[in-house]
Amino acid sequence: MAGVLPERLLLAPGPSPVSEAVRQAMARPVLGHLDPAFLALVDGVQDKLRQVFGTTNRLTFPVSGTGSAGMQMSLVNFLEPGDTVIVVEQGIFGQRLADAARRLGAEVVSLSVPFGEIVSREQLQIALQQHPETRLVAVVKAETSTGVLQPLEGWADLVHHHGALLLVDAVTALGGIPVEVDRMGFDIVFSGTQKCLGAPPGLAPITVNDQALERLQERTMPVPSWYFDLSAIAQYLGRARAYHHTAPISMIYALDAALDLILDEGLDAVFNRHRRVAEALWAGLEAMGLQLMVPVSHRLPTVATVRVPAGVNEAQVRRRLLEDHGIEIAGGLGPWAGKIWRVGVMGQGAQIAHMMTLLTALRSVLTSEGHDVPSGLGALEETYHQKVGQA
Repeated sequence: MAGVLPERLLLAPGPSPVSEAVRQAMARPVLGHLDPAFLALVDGVQDKLRQVFGTTNRLTFPVSGTGSAGMQMSLVNFLEPGDTVIVVEQGIFGQRLADAARRLGAEVVSLSVPFGEIVSREQLQIALQQHPETRLVAVVKAETSTGVLQPLEGWADLVHHHGALLLVDAVTALGGIPVEVDRMGFDIVFSGTQKCLGAPPGLAPITVNDQALERLQERTMPVPSWYFDLSAIAQYLGRARAYHHTAPISMIYALDAALDLILDEGLDAVFNRHRRVAEALWAGLEAMGLQLMVPVSHRLPTVATVRVPAGVNEAQVRRRLLEDHGIEIAGGLGPWAGKIWRVGVMGQGAQIAHMMTLLTALRSVLTSEGHDVPSGLGALEETYHQKVGQA
């Protein structure tokens, strides 16, 4: 029998802390996946996801699999071999979208910028003009590897004008910042449960509009993945309730409870909490003399990327935070590996008390490693209370 697992304060960019209410929900009796009581709960989860996504799309549901399964489902249904897809590559997860699309035989046009930067609407327009055959544009709204929030205002109109669909990765956005699927005109959006939604890893909420479903019906070849075939899964979610696969019952219980927490708090209140706590963290880190990698103009509230000071062993600091203080943060990926720390401000982790705990522990570790830094607690608390007063 395994030993007792340690308690951790999860402040990496996922998984985020899971509340006691969500954990208790997973202990509810397991029902059959065709049990009328469970199907009613699935219907309720779909309605709650529509509220958080900001959509009325009828095909809105949790994919059985992690956020990467949502990515795979989004691509495998809407790309055929030879199709042209423009992929915005501004971090690791944009690169994953491009890699997955190539594996499906698509012609990938990479719209690439350095880590930490954004792509402008004008750059997208040029790419679409140069590639009028484009069928799909894929972009990460909240880039977990860089801490960049990609502006997407007006993108859907531009993409639709050129006859393409817009696919958005909202894994590190949904439940923490507004996604506004219908207002923004997004066609296909996927996410994950382990970030701002505050549930364990294992489900990938997805929403697909009617325009995309019409495109799906125009395919010349069957969807190459049996498991991720949207048309087949829609038969389970619709009136037919046709068996497709055995749903992860307990995970859907968890998502249901996590969505209740968000909706009970109120979407605007949840979004404001994430923003206030993030801005307070930024102020505290900067007061410690630490530099944030992304300009405020396009800085993601749910993931802070922090430059490691010269002479500091970033992995050693993370190890000591975990072993000595029970706090998990993450290192960098790709060209930023070994150069940054990534701090999640997501879901139940987006609490000012957690950020105070982190800054106290980080200062202690840095000081013990011979890198004395000032306290950031004063700046953190002052900024937080200013933001609360302005709310």
